[in-house]
Amino acid sequence: MNLKNKVALVTGASAGIGKAIATKFAEHCCNLIITARRVNLIDELSKELTAKYGVRVITIENDIRNFENVKIAFDSIPDELKKIDILVNNAGLARGLSTIQDGDINDWEEMIDTNMKGLLYISRLVLPIMVAKSSGMVINISSIAGRAAYPKGNVYCATKSAVRTISEAMAIDLNGTGVRVCNIDPGMVETEFSLVRFHGDSEKAENVYKQFTPLIGEDIADIALFVATRPGHVMIQDIMVTPTDQATAMVVNRK
Repeated sequence: MNLKNKVALVTGASAGIGKAIATKFAEHCCNLIITARRVNLIDELSKELTAKYGVRVITIENDIRNFENVKIAFDSIPDELKKIDILVNNAGLARGLSTIQDGDINDWEEMIDTNMKGLLYISRLVLPIMVAKSSGMVINISSIAGRAAYPKGNVYCATKSAVRTISEAMAIDLNGTGVRVCNIDPGMVETEFSLVRFHGDSEKAENVYKQFTPLIGEDIADIALFVATRPGHVMIQDIMVTPTDQATAMVVNRK
């Protein structure tokens, strides 16, 4: 599928994987609706992509944890861009790294509300549009953490496992509608992920990516582009991608 003049909605587009995917799609002449809580960053990205690639970019300040906020934001999209062709459910985060018996309830709620409920809220609004036009592509950005729990990852791993299961359920429920679904499970990607997890502790965050070469957002963007541009009869349902030095969530060759 050629992305020229298509419309993609990318959540969590202010940085990292979401920003990289939005940029990669714009490079291929795709119009964009980009959302994030940090509206100043997506406004800057919008100006950059419009100037560089000549695509139309709409920015929406949106906290996907609240359905009413999501609905109001969705309703604000201009009618000519509401026939969304690609939905990238990228917004997500990890908070904290502690045993389940010592877990922070606020961290748990933020992860559950963002990673699971937010994805469902956005999907519930977009999917009927895709079904009505018998075409569309949903790309859910999950994590290698959704394939196996690791020490102190408990709730984060559970939310990403849920994303993977939701992706499988989408493929089943949407069968016969022409709407395709892909789940992408990245391993370690050097973004703001660890900075957010450690509540802004930059030293802890930097240590996560030391002594090996991690993935970067553009690596995942390349994969998302490949998935989105396959012919309509091809649905790549599930992808796991890691740095060469990473075998599992916890097995990393640090030099």
